[in-house]
Amino acid sequence: MKASIAIQIEPNQQDDYEAVRIVDEVIDYIRTTGLHYYVGPSETSIEGDDLHQLVDILEHCMDVAAKAGSQKVSAYVKLVYKPHGAVLTIDEKVTKHHQ
Repeated sequence: MKASIAIQIEPNQQDDYEAVRIVDEVIDYIRTTGLHYYVGPSETSIEGDDLHQLVDILEHCMDVAAKAGSQKVSAYVKLVYKPHGAVLTIDEKVTKHHQ
């Protein structure tokens, strides 16, 4: 993998359960991308070889949250890109902590 992105979507909702419902819709969208991803309690990490694809996914995540009912959407993002080589994979980073 040449790139990874960690996305935290925060819908502007007073009700925590409504915010979770919107984030669940975003995660459902991420699932449809076909890329390897990992859902954590505060962010979802996605990995791929195409930096532009990951940035497009971020944009679509914002759109999905808005269409799901959020009047305002904030996103906090961590992006790692290594054009000549590979970044550490999600599995390399977290598997040892989940055995």
